[in-house]
Amino acid sequence: MSADFSNADERRDAFDPLVQPELFEGVRTRRIFAFLIDAIAVAILFLPAAVLVFFLGIFTLGLGWLLFAVLSPLLPIAYTAFTLGGRNAATPGMRAMGLEMRLWYGARPYPLLAAVHVILFWFSISLLTPLILLISLFSDRKRLLHDIVLGTLVMNSEALRR
Repeated sequence: MSADFSNADERRDAFDPLVQPELFEGVRTRRIFAFLIDAIAVAILFLPAAVLVFFLGIFTLGLGWLLFAVLSPLLPIAYTAFTLGGRNAATPGMRAMGLEMRLWYGARPYPLLAAVHVILFWFSISLLTPLILLISLFSDRKRLLHDIVLGTLVMNSEALRR
């Protein structure tokens, strides 16, 4: 058995901040506001889901209430997987702020990668403190730790389309 590395030469860094600085202008600030918009959206989605689980618990004589344990982690992961991993390659907050995610070689993220992206974000924030976000100050592409690990980039949508 041998591995096929024929596509390895075709996958080069598609986005260079020295050649295309407009892709990364203002990304940090807009990314913070996009996070806040998405956090509000998940909180709004949590309310009807919690009501549904509550009534499900009544009809199942309490068994449905076990879903409350998985509701709080599962809802944000599903939200991110289906929005960031979708055809727009952005969550609603990112779209509102004019941001889009790409892999380092230019491809759009897929749902599994988007789910891993949000899980790594929360693990890095909770384990390494929010000071880990300072990494973006030293990154030429304004990437966070989980972006670097997964090989993703967050860029301006308008500059990307040009």
